[in-house]
Amino acid sequence: MIGTGTLVNAGAIILGTTIGVLLKGGIPERIRNMIYLMVGVAVMFIGILGVVNNEGDSMLLVLSLVIGGALGELLRIEERMEALGEKVKKKFVKEDAPGSATFAEGFVSATLLFCIGAMAIVGSLNDGMLHDPSMLYTKAILDGITSIILAASLGFGVGFSAIPILIYQGILTILASVISGFFTDELIRNMSFVGNVVIFCIGLNFLFPKKIKTGNLAPALFMPIILGFFIH
Repeated sequence: MIGTGTLVNAGAIILGTTIGVLLKGGIPERIRNMIYLMVGVAVMFIGILGVVNNEGDSMLLVLSLVIGGALGELLRIEERMEALGEKVKKKFVKEDAPGSATFAEGFVSATLLFCIGAMAIVGSLNDGMLHDPSMLYTKAILDGITSIILAASLGFGVGFSAIPILIYQGILTILASVISGFFTDELIRNMSFVGNVVIFCIGLNFLFPKKIKTGNLAPALFMPIILGFFIH
């Protein structure tokens, strides 16, 4: 059934978050800090490997990041995501609940990490076009493990990233099933190319205090669709 991969992916994030939150109380703060930093290092290298192993269009990459980043700044996407995280927190979480202070950070960081990347794009397209959810099943395992680590540091806000995952990957899957001929190998490759650079930026944010607003880079992911049309 189309969409099974996304459902499994969302379920794995919720399960991983639950485990991470349960473990959080038994992990000393200094170890949680080290885990947080090592997640950043791992995410950076996932992005680097994705770029190195991807023969994308470098000019299209630069244009996508510049134009997409500028558009994201105009739309204030990351601010809106943080505001959404705060609204969700107020609705579902008590102010004095453990982990409430890092709820929005966990929600935004996990949403960006799980939504922006080659496996999210290619896996959703494969599910929609080929009815093959196997890549999303693999992604579900990776996201579940990552959720444990993130939730141990940032709390249960990580689990609410399952909602954007359902929406984002679900839309990609449905679109792919309807207009499968539009998503050429070159287009998928370029979208993945941009996505891996954004993943690298997410890793940087785990390590350094001067943050790149990676949420505002979200439009860059779809710029290859628009720019590719004009370039070619």
